[in-house]
Amino acid sequence: MIALLKTGGAGKIFGRMLDLFSGRKHGEIDRELPFAVMMFTTLAASGVTMYESWKKMRDVHLLPGIQKDAEDIVRQVEVLGYDPLTVMHRKADEATSKTYQDFLAGFVSSVRSGGNVVSFLKSKLRSILEVQSASATRSIEKLGTLVEAYAVMLIVTLCTYILYVVISSTSIFELSLSGAATSSAPQPFVYVLIFVIMPSISVMFMIAAHKARKSNFISLVAVYRKIIVPVVSASAFLSLVLFVPQVRFITEIVNLPAIFTICLIAVSVPSALAYHKIAVVNLAAEDGMPSFLRDVTEARKIGLSPVKSIIHASKRRGYGRFSELLERIRSQIEWGVALKKIFANIRRKIQSWPVLVHFFILVETIQVGGGSATALEILSDYSEKNRDIEVNKRSLLRPYIILAFIWSVLIALTTTIVALTIYVLAQVSLPGMAQPSFEVMQQQITLFSIGIILQCWMSGFFIGKINEGTFAAGFKYSSMLAATAYVSLVLSQHFLAGLYTLGST
Repeated sequence: MIALLKTGGAGKIFGRMLDLFSGRKHGEIDRELPFAVMMFTTLAASGVTMYESWKKMRDVHLLPGIQKDAEDIVRQVEVLGYDPLTVMHRKADEATSKTYQDFLAGFVSSVRSGGNVVSFLKSKLRSILEVQSASATRSIEKLGTLVEAYAVMLIVTLCTYILYVVISSTSIFELSLSGAATSSAPQPFVYVLIFVIMPSISVMFMIAAHKARKSNFISLVAVYRKIIVPVVSASAFLSLVLFVPQVRFITEIVNLPAIFTICLIAVSVPSALAYHKIAVVNLAAEDGMPSFLRDVTEARKIGLSPVKSIIHASKRRGYGRFSELLERIRSQIEWGVALKKIFANIRRKIQSWPVLVHFFILVETIQVGGGSATALEILSDYSEKNRDIEVNKRSLLRPYIILAFIWSVLIALTTTIVALTIYVLAQVSLPGMAQPSFEVMQQQITLFSIGIILQCWMSGFFIGKINEGTFAAGFKYSSMLAATAYVSLVLSQHFLAGLYTLGST
């Protein structure tokens, strides 16, 4: 019924509404389109028609947006009896992605005019690669702007902290000198500022980064599950230290910011180790896959069969950790395991989306078209260009990691130096100041130290998303930034204490 409505007079409007309510966005299609066009091109070079390629796309779960269109196209052709070119022309009219629309409309026009389909697909694939490269450059600029905006937000945070320290300290001095009673705890607004407002702003920037930067990893649920037990344990320990008098003596041995830092690092480390284990294997696969495909292509050109070409390419050394996976693939082929089964085994080991798509296209090219040298040449060329784009993106985004450590140090140093300077000046200028007033100032310094450490810890997830495309990468950055902030706080306190001692003498 839905397919019938989408092909009617009001079908275009209904189709757009259906895509909108199903959560489908043109960004998903734009991301999947290069891989889909590459598969269409390699299959066409192997003698497979476009409609048969669409039928095969129904089983490609790695490309959900294209898979959905493939199911709809096949349904309209086989159930409603429409011509495949007519259906693709209608799909072009309904497409929200300009690149996808041009691809479908161009293909229909090429076929109807009697053009060479393979030549058109190669040309369109080349054009899409150029657009993708330019888009990657623009996305880096957008991410750079986002990081700069986040740095400005941290500067505003720093100014807010300093302003509040100055104003609250002035109020404490006036109350102490007038003989009025001084509250023994910081104002509630401080807690709202440190633990609600500032973290909420960081979360907003993380959401923006999530929309701007997509991860190549398919599923990292196991990494996020690692955080559950440490979070519960750290929360329970902090609750005991803060609210149970019998356990509060721990704060006399280890100060509260140090305890808070240890808890945050303990929360991050298990997930950071789990992600590192996954990232090392998958990044090695992303770097080694283009070289492997090139070796397969060159072996195929000299006359080896597709399967023997894979065996020959897998014997080469120099792939790093990717060689371990290739050795498994070679042993399974030698034992007579089908390529489809081998691909299913690969999916259990690899979570990199581009690597899996390239493996899938390699398997389909060999099983459907016999793995012609022309088709494999197209696949290896695209894989190499895609790797170059990703390597360039990672190298351009890497400096932002250094920027994160710089702002962590500056926030910790500046806020602490201002707070401690006011505290020291109060001791020198107002020797008769009431002891409770100094205790309130000490509590404020401790509270702001905790807030700075928390803010730096959260910024690690933002940087992880910006640099590697996934929040799971933020666990290692968050732990390092939290430790950096705490060390900066301690050094600033000792530095100022040394200056105060020197001034007194």
